[in-house]
Amino acid sequence: MEPDHFFEDSAHSCGYQRIAGLDEAGRGPLAGPVVASAVILPRRFQLCGLNDSKVLTESQRELLFIDLTHRASAWAIGLATEEEIDHLNILEATRLAFLRALTALSVIPDYLLIDAVDLPHVPIPQRAIIKGDSLSLTIAAASILAKVSRDRVMNEYHERFPQYQFHIHKGYPTPQHLQLLAEYGPCQGHRQSFRPVRECQDIA
Repeated sequence: MEPDHFFEDSAHSCGYQRIAGLDEAGRGPLAGPVVASAVILPRRFQLCGLNDSKVLTESQRELLFIDLTHRASAWAIGLATEEEIDHLNILEATRLAFLRALTALSVIPDYLLIDAVDLPHVPIPQRAIIKGDSLSLTIAAASILAKVSRDRVMNEYHERFPQYQFHIHKGYPTPQHLQLLAEYGPCQGHRQSFRPVRECQDIA
């Protein structure tokens, strides 16, 4: 199954015109920020290959990112830092990143389609959709914008902390990352509240 316009059409049928899709990248990693995207697409928007970012290659995401940023009616990125994740917890930090992305939009949406997360303090009608990035084209677009943006941040982290190879695993708990974390201990880019990081804090 590929994402389509079902949820967007349902919102349009209720009179909503400016429908924003929201998704995030980076809830599971041990390092780096959680990055959210909000995007408003033209009605019945079509883009060949547009799908959930997780089923696309890096090169496919990069090409789609260029098209989306040129053709979207509005788009924005928001993030919450690893320090904010440690302070708030990952769910609330994700909501904060969503709020920052929404606030940065140049067009105020009147309806939100969100991948799996609700925003209880945002006074805009909304619908949280489980696996929304594989069902809604607008959420799929947001997933690509968020994923590419976060990958670029993690490439910058690699320049700051090259021993952890963040440009390869992007902070996710891969065997390579866990081995490097055990060898070097955590750095400032790690989420200190996450268990594998906590367990290595006495090494550095």
